[in-house]
Amino acid sequence: MRSFRWHPALAVALVAVGVVTACETVPYTGRSQLQFMSPQQESELGAQAYRQTLTKAKLSSDAAASEMVTRVGSRIAAVTGHPEYKWEYRLIQDDKQVNAFALPGGKVAVYTGILPITRDENGLAAVLGHEIGHVIARHGGERVGQQMLVNVGLETTMAALSRGNPATVQAVAALLGAGATVGVLLPWSRAQESEADHLGLILMAKAGYDPHAARDLWVRMAVVSQGSGKPPEFLSTHPSEPTRIQQIPPLRPHFSKMR
Repeated sequence: MRSFRWHPALAVALVAVGVVTACETVPYTGRSQLQFMSPQQESELGAQAYRQTLTKAKLSSDAAASEMVTRVGSRIAAVTGHPEYKWEYRLIQDDKQVNAFALPGGKVAVYTGILPITRDENGLAAVLGHEIGHVIARHGGERVGQQMLVNVGLETTMAALSRGNPATVQAVAALLGAGATVGVLLPWSRAQESEADHLGLILMAKAGYDPHAARDLWVRMAVVSQGSGKPPEFLSTHPSEPTRIQQIPPLRPHFSKMR
């Protein structure tokens, strides 16, 4: 990642300003977070990263599967309370990628490799609920702000972004979807992943899907992950599957009927 000079006085000033003007609350969980980017800046950056990803990707020709991704994603997005986001959904043809992602502003993509594990619409809703949870919690902008505080000058970075500097756009776009370094950022990333899991349960239930499918999904994912050479949890941006299963709260009988 390309870095910029960081002045200690600027760091102190940013923290002070951030505490006063950029403290926000994550929906449902109530967690306080610092945001140094506006929702508009975050959405614009997400759109850039989405377009960049799609230019290098092959979209699936499976019309039925693509329509299912759009249908499930749209149902979940409809209950987020964010109609201002320009939601988009794409199914990317890559059977080796057991993955999905969502970028700020409502840009969602699913890789075909995850569909055998999701199995049905409830399983897919567990995945998309999680990814859309990242969007409404503004995890991408939060992660960018965290990285800025660690080693990137905010003023320099934002100026470079406004000019469309390719290296800066690519570096910051990478932060919208994954953690960066072991130690500080990875625990933050794992906390965000756990928060997105929690938000995903709420969103999929509000959209009319069965949240019990989330546990079944992670059980299947754990089986697939065995022997895959994944790093230990403390070196990973994501919690392990057993941890994610353990963190699922007991679901009340009415939970799956939330609206």
